[in-house]
Amino acid sequence: MGIEHRTITIGDIDLAITEAGSGGRPLLLVHGYTGSRTDFDMAFDALAEAGWHVVAPDLRGHGGSSHPPSEKDYTLDHFAADVLELAEAMGFDRFAILGHSMGGMITQHLVLAAPDRIDAVVLMDTSHGPLHVDPDLVELGVNVARADGIEVVADIMGASEDGPLTTDAYRQLVEEDPSYAERGDRNLRSCSPAMFAAMLTAIPQQADRLEALGSISAPVLVIVGEQDAPFIDDSHRMVAAIPGARLAVIPGGGHSPQFEATDAWWTALSGFLADLPVAAPR
Repeated sequence: MGIEHRTITIGDIDLAITEAGSGGRPLLLVHGYTGSRTDFDMAFDALAEAGWHVVAPDLRGHGGSSHPPSEKDYTLDHFAADVLELAEAMGFDRFAILGHSMGGMITQHLVLAAPDRIDAVVLMDTSHGPLHVDPDLVELGVNVARADGIEVVADIMGASEDGPLTTDAYRQLVEEDPSYAERGDRNLRSCSPAMFAAMLTAIPQQADRLEALGSISAPVLVIVGEQDAPFIDDSHRMVAAIPGARLAVIPGGGHSPQFEATDAWWTALSGFLADLPVAAPR
């Protein structure tokens, strides 16, 4: 069940993917804004051993995938369409899907557009609608990305000790493992400046999907780190809106509990996946 890395072409986009557990039950993992497929490195082997064919792409504009040059090439709908086309290319008729942060927003778009393709949904540290972000910070980030490029954006962000998603859990992890901050910096520097500017503008202005999420009939788990303040209330609202949804608040977790509180995160995720009904023959 070795881990493999390869590139899948969908239309005019190349997606770099990591996969494990070929032949198992399909599971897609969708990373967040300025993240990468390596955001799930800690789980590939365990998910494959549990019987899942797990696939994680670098989204367009991230990492080793294509970087279209125009900001118009980056919307939540573009990302969702890419992920659905990836499922087609992998031969996944139906699949489970986990989306983290912006990846959770993408997952909501995909699930609402193609509910008949979905076996289960995990929404992790994400929102059902617009996020409050300081408009001055948004304007600064967009202007720097457009004028100076992603390297200057990364230099500025690296010089700041705090951000809207910085938590004590994050600070403790960085203190224990300085390479974690370096990893985030590498991810950011591998992003398209057009993607950075487009989504920094779009995420605070997106439409609210809370009412629409009530139509989801697949099993749903909502995960949120207990310290991830911007997403806790939205997580509770999504669980209340989606019939039968579960909530897992991860002790000691911030915005990325898979890194900050790995054991508790894995217990929540693996328990949910183990409880899913047996998949219908494909």
